[in-house]
Amino acid sequence: MRIAVVSDIHGNLGALQAVVDDFAARAVDAVVNLGDSLSGPLLPRETARFLMAQDWVQLAGNHERQILTLAPPAGDPSDAYARAQLGSEELDWIAALRSSHVFSEEVFLCHGTPAHDAEYFLESVEPGRLRAATAEEIRRRLGPIAARVVVCGHTHVPRLVRTISGALLLNPGSVGQPAYDDDQPCYHAVESGAPDARYAIVEGAGMHWSAELIAVPYDHEAMAALALEHGRPDWAHILRHGYVPAPASTR
Repeated sequence: MRIAVVSDIHGNLGALQAVVDDFAARAVDAVVNLGDSLSGPLLPRETARFLMAQDWVQLAGNHERQILTLAPPAGDPSDAYARAQLGSEELDWIAALRSSHVFSEEVFLCHGTPAHDAEYFLESVEPGRLRAATAEEIRRRLGPIAARVVVCGHTHVPRLVRTISGALLLNPGSVGQPAYDDDQPCYHAVESGAPDARYAIVEGAGMHWSAELIAVPYDHEAMAALALEHGRPDWAHILRHGYVPAPASTR
């Protein structure tokens, strides 16, 4: 079984199409999408339409939940933009998605952790940055899940961890948003340092699973120009460089 794993597309249809072209050449057996697919100032409706036409297993991320529950124009501006672009058909599709899924006896999918769509799994927050989670933190967040493979998204950080029992835990990174910052639970920035679209391929059966973390170049300048057109220079910088813009006081 070869599974292509995508996550955190954030309405970046150009990056998604590059990833799809890449894994189409690698003869995968299945595709899973871990959510946070639409939020952002790019192409949320077009991305939703593309995803709705696929036969993939697809999850909702925390941003799908936020898109459904915000009262425009309140809330995160990326969620608000996506909500304003989506019609009833797209919103109904989002509402039907779950934040976790048992793909098979061996493979478990979640957006954040098995328990919560907005909890970091393989990383932990320290003031100003993320660090790799400890084995004990990962064990606690994994809870009772006993699958041989657990894939998650949410943090946009490509990472592979093996537990002491040999289970493979994987985050493919973000297809469409290579950096972000957040002030919860304290300010921290997450930066890939490259504009590439990220995804992963997981392969194996039984007790033996392996994974490849993949970075795909694409026409990120076109998406950056679209972000600027939609009034988001912060996103344009992120899409071009893979870093959060420096505060004006430090430039």
